[in-house]
Amino acid sequence: MPIQLKRGDALIIVDVQNDFLAGGRLAVAEGNTIIPVLNRYIACFQARQLPIFATRDWHPSDHCSFLTQGGEWPPHCIAGSAGAAFHADLTLPDNTHIISKAISQDMDAYSGFTATQLDELLQKFHIDRVFIGGIATEYCVRNTVTDALQLGYCTFVLEDAIQAINQKIQDGRLALLDMVRHGAQLLHFQELTQ
Repeated sequence: MPIQLKRGDALIIVDVQNDFLAGGRLAVAEGNTIIPVLNRYIACFQARQLPIFATRDWHPSDHCSFLTQGGEWPPHCIAGSAGAAFHADLTLPDNTHIISKAISQDMDAYSGFTATQLDELLQKFHIDRVFIGGIATEYCVRNTVTDALQLGYCTFVLEDAIQAINQKIQDGRLALLDMVRHGAQLLHFQELTQ
């Protein structure tokens, strides 16, 4: 069924940062392929003057998620570094709302809602539907989606604009099934009414 964008809708782009893309410290295979699709969503929301949010990992150099600190990931997305920057091909408008997460040494955050102002900002803009894409499907996308659902937002997952790490081959698919089980709806760009 076609989806018509309207007032009360917002786009949330999750962690499309250099360290998660080709050549990055924690690169997601094929991650770069979603950027042109995300740009189409961005243009669509921008044309309708609907708010756009972009989350980013913004870690201190001794973040608890790093292997050097006993965590499970190599150092990545260190605040202010080139790896933490949004990819240059991602056409974020100047008025994009940037949400920095996992900014303190002792707290990790897969969700864009964890210890950020994302929910507060969405409420300020009277948002009731969120459209979420980005990286990685089974980590930050899934956690952001399930938190959005728990907070009462009607939540669409942009299935053509997400990419999984797939440490196990089915991880991304299982994460999608989990999001749907929690109440998320899957969407492809062509299902938006132009």
